This record gives sequence, structure tokens and C-alpha cells, in this order.
Amino acid sequence: MKLYNTLSKRKEEFVPLEEGKVRMYVCGPTVYNFIHIGNARPMIVFDTVRRYLEYKGYDVNFVSNFTDVDDKIIKKAIEEGVSSEEISKRYIAECKKDMEGMNVKPATTHPLATQEIGGMVEMIRTLIEKGYAYEKNGTVYFRTRRFEDYGKLSHKNLDDLRSGERSLLVTGEDEKEDPLDFVLWKPKKEGEPSWESPWSDGRPGWHIECSEMSKKYLGEQIDIHAGGEDLVFPHHENEIAQSEAANGKEFAKYWMHNAFLNIDNRKMSKSLGNFRTVREISEQYDLQVLRFFMLSAHYRSPLNFSADLMEASKSGLERIVNAADHLKFLMGNAKTEEMTGEEQEAYAKTQEYVKAFENAMEDDFNTADAAAAVFDLVKYTNTTVSADSSKEYLQKLFDRLVSLTDVLGLIVDRKEEMLDAEIEKLIEERQAARKAKDFARADAIRDELLEKGIILKDTREGVQWKRA
Repeated sequence: MKLYNTLSKRKEEFVPLEEGKVRMYVCGPTVYNFIHIGNARPMIVFDTVRRYLEYKGYDVNFVSNFTDVDDKIIKKAIEEGVSSEEISKRYIAECKKDMEGMNVKPATTHPLATQEIGGMVEMIRTLIEKGYAYEKNGTVYFRTRRFEDYGKLSHKNLDDLRSGERSLLVTGEDEKEDPLDFVLWKPKKEGEPSWESPWSDGRPGWHIECSEMSKKYLGEQIDIHAGGEDLVFPHHENEIAQSEAANGKEFAKYWMHNAFLNIDNRKMSKSLGNFRTVREISEQYDLQVLRFFMLSAHYRSPLNFSADLMEASKSGLERIVNAADHLKFLMGNAKTEEMTGEEQEAYAKTQEYVKAFENAMEDDFNTADAAAAVFDLVKYTNTTVSADSSKEYLQKLFDRLVSLTDVLGLIVDRKEEMLDAEIEKLIEERQAARKAKDFARADAIRDELLEKGIILKDTREGVQWKRA
């Protein structure tokens, strides 16, 4: 299995630190509002990476945090006249709803920054003791130049940063020993939440949060650290500096980053009026469609969100779900139980599609090619099954389809929906009308059912239905 490592800028063979186990950390959202579709991309992408690692038999310890103390959270709390905790709790709950809708598995641990302050204070204390950090008037800064490998992830040069880069020049820069030093702890301002520390009552800097939470729940060294490419610098660069300076060992072996998401070929921003939340998308589409759309391109390729592409994803997902529904329908009416010799041969051929799927995923998690292999399996399945197929053959094809789509986090085994008595009665009445050649009545019932959101499909095997 090969994955692209941002650290080395090339694909590398994946070899975990401990055989059979994977320690993986993914930076989670700052919870001050509903998550937007830019947040959704890393959630879906790295959930799929996790699912494939589990499919391959790895025991994955997957940690993804919630940043629940931040300037944006405080600003929102002040606007609403409530506590920061109330804002963060509300939007963590809303985020989890959206994650469930996108079929993103809950992390092994979802740590909250506010519950890990003690560990952050200890890590900062260690950095000061080792000479990597210093305190000025209650603020603690990291000595960026003291860490010799600074810039190894983003491949930036410190001197270039000093001359042209402003994103590290944070508040109180006149107190810093060097303009590139960044904040580990900052004193509280009036009305802000705060915690005690040896330096001041205040709160941690953003970067130290992930270093501490990763260490606590995964250990000093981890296999995979992941997030959006906007986090490479300065967030992940600073995490490396803090963690490796404090722990004295390599922090993460592999760094994975997904590319940006654009809306109608423009960067998503509130000023352009093209800011879309996952919740808004859920009012137009099943969030499974959003998930399928996100996996339709390689995670390192920029992805453009548009209505046309979402409609294409909706149609593609329906093809897969319809194939699964058809197999279930045939299973319910199968006349024979066991596979024939011919069916055994036909089933053996489906291993080709499994192999194509696995090859795609082993090549830096190429979900676009993996989805293509699923479509090939669907096409093959549709052409080799009929009312005469054995129950065993149908079941094996169904299980194989579910096995692959589950890696992509796509739910194709939809639970049977119960029709209410009135609709069941109408379907039976329509069948009787067709038998009596009263086609006008049969068509009228079909139209009536369509108005109720029930689509009928007449097949050789009988009547199938689905909700519109």
C-alpha cells in the first residue's frame, strides 16, 4: 500500500510503527457554526482511509479533535450573550448530526481542547525547560529558530518566511525574541474563558492543542497525521516543532493532506456568497450523495462543487443502490437455494473487480478509480442475474457489493421500508386491474401512487417500488 507523504513529497510504502496497528490523528473543526462542505471533505476522505485500513485488517486508533476554545467561538458567544461552552456544545452536537448523515464513523476518541488544558500546560513547561520556549508578560512563545528542522513539512525556508510571510506574526510581536516565534499560551482578555497556568490565567495557542491531544491518545509517535492542505503551514509545521522538541523523537511518519474544494470554480467564501454548509446541502440531497461526490475525485486533486456534479453523483449512487435493491428483490423470490457450477464460475470472475478496487485504494487511496471498479461490478451483476438465479449466487453478489461500498462509506443495503396499508392495497388493486386488462384504472393508480411519492417499476420478476 502506497500513500503520498507531504513530508517527502512522494508516494511511500505504508509500514506502520507497530505491526497490525495504525495510530491516526485528523485535525477536526473549530465548532462555532454548522460545518461547511470544506470541513466535510477531510472528514469523508480520511474516514474512507480509515475504513480501507480496517478492511485490510488493521486495528485503527483514530483520533479527531474538536477545537472548542477559539477567538471565533468567543466572538459568537459574545454576539449571542451566552457562554463559549454553550456555543461549542451546541455545534459539536450539530457537527455529529452532519457526520452521521455523511456516514462518517465516530472517532475512537473525539477529544475536546478544553478538557486537555492540563496536558498542554505540562508540554509548554517541558518546552521552556528544554530552552525551546520563553515567557514574556504572561505570554509563552516557541523559539522557532531553535528547532533546526522547522519548515521540513511545508518546505519553507525560515529566512524567506521572515522577509515575506506574515501569517506567523501574531499579537505582541514586539515582545518576541524573533518575529517568527509563535504563541503557546496567551493571557486572557476581559470576558474570555481562561485557565490557570504558571505564567498567567489564559488559554493555549491553537497549535499546542493538537500536539498534546495526539500525544495523550496515540502516544509520542504516530503513523498518520492528516488534514486539509490549508493546515500544512503554519499549523502542522508548528505541531511538528512543538512535539519533536518536547518528546525528542519523530512525531508522525506519514502526513496526508486533501486539496481544496471550490464552489462553481471559485474559492468558497462568505464574501462571495457561495458559502455552503453541510446542513444546507442536506435539505437538497441525501448526504450520501455528498459523500459520493467527495470521493469522485482523488483526495489530492482540487474538487469543484456544482449542481451538475451533484446531480451526476446522485445518478451514479442510484445505479449502485438500485443494483443492490434488485438483488434483494430477486433473493426474496429465488426458486433455488444453491449455486450451479455456471454461477460458481460467474462469481469467481467478480474477484477481478475486487482486485481492481483494492489496487486503486492501495495506490494512495484513489477513490475515483475504486468507484469505477464498483460500477464495473454493478454492470456485471446486472447482466448475470435473473429470476432463475439461485439465492446463494444472489446473496454472494450482494455481500460482495456491500463489502466494497462499505469501504467507501456508501450505504447500499437500505433497510426495508414498510408501505402503509393504503398503498399496499393500491398496488394489489393495480395488479388486479392489469390482470383484468383495465389499463386505464392501472394507470390511474400508478399516477396516484406517484403523487404519494411512490415510483413503481414493472419487471419480469414482479412489481418493484421505491420512494421518489
